[in-house]
Amino acid sequence: MIAVEVVLAWPDRVVSRQLQLPATATVGEAIAAAALEGSALCPAVAVHGVLARPTQQLREGDRVELLRPLLADPKDNRRRRARASS
Repeated sequence: MIAVEVVLAWPDRVVSRQLQLPATATVGEAIAAAALEGSALCPAVAVHGVLARPTQQLREGDRVELLRPLLADPKDNRRRRARASS
């Protein structure tokens, strides 16, 4: 068994689950086992901040982070700020 954490952070709340999973567990299995409300809305997932696939095998102590969709395109935001400051 390995211990992993699955985390989902929204602007107004953070939900985290500590799990004990088989040593062969994958990212997708951890997400399913955590059953966090809103996880289906997350388009991407990371392990310790590095993008991961659902088939990636987990290791002891891994932190699976559900990444929520961007509200605004960062490039567009930078362009707007550049125009406003000139």
